[in-house]
Amino acid sequence: MHEEEFKVTGEEVIAKVKELIKAGNARKIIIRNEEGKDIIEVPLTLGAVGVLIAPALAAVGAVAALLTKCTIVVIKDV
Repeated sequence: MHEEEFKVTGEEVIAKVKELIKAGNARKIIIRNEEGKDIIEVPLTLGAVGVLIAPALAAVGAVAALLTKCTIVVIKDV
């Protein structure tokens, strides 16, 4: 497994998460606050695109509204 981190503002979270999901090689997305504490973890599977991702994006949007700066951690298959 390979891990990448992206520093984003609360406003950029949804767009970045959608971009990472479209790329298709992410296994899990973790959003951390400024202190490094995990706020939300979204496991992704190959078949989970579409209907199953919509509730996860809604949750990410709710969390993003509360954050000013955060880190998105993407765990990928290598």
